Amino acid sequence: MSGTFLLSKTMKKIAIQGVHGSYHDIAAHQYFKGEELELICCSTFEEIFESIINDQEVIGMLAIENTIAGSLLHNNELLRLSNTNIVGEHKLRISHCIACLPNQSWDDIKEVNSHPIALMQCRSFLQAHPSMRVVESEDTALSAEEINKNQIEGHAAICSKYAAQINKLKILEEGIETNKHNFTRFLIAQSRIAENKIIPQNRNKASMVFTLPHKLGSLAPVLSILSFYTMNLTKIQSLPIIGREWEYQFYIDITFSDYEQYKQALNAIAPLTNDLKILGEYEEGQYNV
Repeated sequence: MSGTFLLSKTMKKIAIQGVHGSYHDIAAHQYFKGEELELICCSTFEEIFESIINDQEVIGMLAIENTIAGSLLHNNELLRLSNTNIVGEHKLRISHCIACLPNQSWDDIKEVNSHPIALMQCRSFLQAHPSMRVVESEDTALSAEEINKNQIEGHAAICSKYAAQINKLKILEEGIETNKHNFTRFLIAQSRIAENKIIPQNRNKASMVFTLPHKLGSLAPVLSILSFYTMNLTKIQSLPIIGREWEYQFYIDITFSDYEQYKQALNAIAPLTNDLKILGEYEEGQYNV
């Protein structure tokens, strides 16, 4: 398990974006290794938070950034607006394969289906196979599921090896992603009013959001204070505030080794920021291959 926390040994309801075999599915089972999971498969990230609102015992697993595709900016906003708390993170190595029906071969494949980001991550492979028509779809694993369910000949899916296996597809080639250092970071979010709360035991990372006064150099003192308290800034992302021209919200992640020093740093930057909100304090995830 990549996160260390206290939680009773009951079945956990995990809301993910995508279907069985998706990378969210893989990340959930790796993070909660050895636990019995009930997956709630959602078409959108908004549905993940709706599931948490409708049932406070639901835990959300959602991608927040990829080392190649960058940040999923909208998910930052969903976290800020929701009454959830980040309780963990998981870093998953993303490796794609191309798969088709068992009776098909390379010569039969006329069309390849997958999520736009997966297609982008396999650009070099696709350029080497110009005869295959590339068609975007909603999800990597869903592409595999539809080929199997409807027995679609002439089509192949770019998906995880696991998605190919559970959908009884033949893998034509593995590791087709262009960059092998392809990782996605997932966040684990839970309702702040959940009775059966996940309690991180080794908190050394925090995510927060704040706004700043609209004046020259307002960010620099905040960063200087974090540096003074030896906070390691691992992410900073600015998003425009709708309806307030040229004003921004800043989403930052920091890691720390001393929790009390971290709290002192928060107290020091609070007077310099507006609407400071801690999105979660949790244990930094390790890379999982």
